[in-house]
Amino acid sequence: MPETMAKWTCTDLASALAAKESVPGGGAAAAYAGALAAALGSMVANFTTGKKTYAAYEEDIQRILKESDQARLRLIELMDEDAACFYPLSQAYGIPKDDPTREETLEQCTKTALESPFAMMQEICSVIELLEELQQKGSRLLLSDVGCGAALARAALESAALNVAVNTAGLKDRAFANSVDEDSERMLTEYSSRAQAILDAVMASLRA
Repeated sequence: MPETMAKWTCTDLASALAAKESVPGGGAAAAYAGALAAALGSMVANFTTGKKTYAAYEEDIQRILKESDQARLRLIELMDEDAACFYPLSQAYGIPKDDPTREETLEQCTKTALESPFAMMQEICSVIELLEELQQKGSRLLLSDVGCGAALARAALESAALNVAVNTAGLKDRAFANSVDEDSERMLTEYSSRAQAILDAVMASLRA
């Protein structure tokens, strides 16, 4: 198998996720769903650019294209980062319970493991913002793709949030955990609603 998930085929990724292995797991799936959402945004921007009907938005479309491409590549990177960060935690659970280093090792590994899904949430929020713009400024011929992107982005955001929560739940450092949970919940509450609003608007437009 290729060293990085970025080089895997769709079949490789699905097979790896299905296997009885700790990694890749839900975090990688969340990141990939977010990357697909960003990719759909890029597609809409690519089809919109240069069109006379949308000339007034050309500068914005070029910016959106650049930012959505960057988000897609970053989320693909986070697939590997998530696996790399989670693996030490999966190994730490095997430390004997009477080992005096066990709790400290688990705590540190848990804090490290939540970094990637938290970063995913931040990146996915930016994707949702871009999709909001594309709903207004992108080609009407690709409106359904904007809606698909929003649906994927919401699922990715919620999935990443679960991967944050499962780690903060086990931390002894409750002040740190609560701070992370508050930030995660803020993103989840605001941007899940925004993604759903895009989806609802697109569906209403298509059914009008």
